[in-house]
Amino acid sequence: MSDDNRLSERIDALEARIAYQEDTIETLNQTVTAQWQQIDALRRLVSELGDRLRDAESDSRGAPANEPPPHY
Repeated sequence: MSDDNRLSERIDALEARIAYQEDTIETLNQTVTAQWQQIDALRRLVSELGDRLRDAESDSRGAPANEPPPHY
C-alpha cells in the first residue's frame, strides 16, 4: 500500500470520527438544554409552592389552634 493510500485512509477515518463526535456533541447539547428547561420549570414550581405554603401558614395563624372543624 502506498503512503498516499494510507494517508487517505487515515484522513477518512479522522473525518468519520469527527462526524460522529459532532453528532454526539449535538445530542448532548440538546439533552442538557432540555434538562435546564426542566430544572427552570421545577424551580418555578418549588418557588410557587413555597409561596403558597407561606400564605397557608400565615392564614392559619389567625385561627384558634384547638378549634374543631366545622362539621362537628
